[in-house]
Amino acid sequence: MSEMETTKPNRKTPRHLAIIMDGNGRWASERGLLRHFGHRKGVDTVKSIVKAAREQGIEYLTLYSFSTENWARPKDEVNELFKLLKLFIRRDLAELHQNQVRVKIIGHRDNLPADILALLDEAENLTKDNRAQTLVVAFNYGSRQEIVSAVKSIAAKVAAGSIAPESITEKMLSDELDTGGIPDPDLILRTAGEYRLSNFLMWQASYSEFAFVEKYWPDFTPSDLEEVLEDYSMRQRKFGGLATTQSKEKIIREAGS
Repeated sequence: MSEMETTKPNRKTPRHLAIIMDGNGRWASERGLLRHFGHRKGVDTVKSIVKAAREQGIEYLTLYSFSTENWARPKDEVNELFKLLKLFIRRDLAELHQNQVRVKIIGHRDNLPADILALLDEAENLTKDNRAQTLVVAFNYGSRQEIVSAVKSIAAKVAAGSIAPESITEKMLSDELDTGGIPDPDLILRTAGEYRLSNFLMWQASYSEFAFVEKYWPDFTPSDLEEVLEDYSMRQRKFGGLATTQSKEKIIREAGS
């Protein structure tokens, strides 16, 4: 069976799925293990879910891998997260490229180590022309910081006289975000029984659907993803109005294209 044959015909599938991968540390602690074992197991889950999402026909998959607030964690844990990013890129980048997956990294880069920056650039440059799926990795990312940076960029253009304040639009701000050119997420999924955004895609989530599951991220499987997508397919998205789901989603997608 080919990858795309697993997509159910006529089922409404999110064009863009974003995931807050939560519960790695708790998964390890409940098994008497150090937290970094949970993060390592979580990387295996990433690989299986990226593949499953592609098979389901999801065009954009965004993973929240390291937030700007994660710097407050113990130094050993932060170092482990950096090691796992290196491992994921070195181990899986060739396969992603072979499967025509474009990798895009969003987040603040100024304070990242040089070796990490080199790997991020390598992943983006190698896969920049791929079109089967876009994998967005939110690394050293914070939505508030992202919005502030976008506002500063627009303010600088106003100060330079290149744009007038009254010409500022929602689309203009969206284009200045790290996710410029990427459609807003249709569905945001969070694991581990937590019910908050945690500074993730706050502007982009204005009309996103949400799914929360109790399982920790290391235990999340393609079958769990299938259940989440089946639930999503039953929802009617109105975007604040009364238009039919199909026509309104078409309007939203065309406006963002």
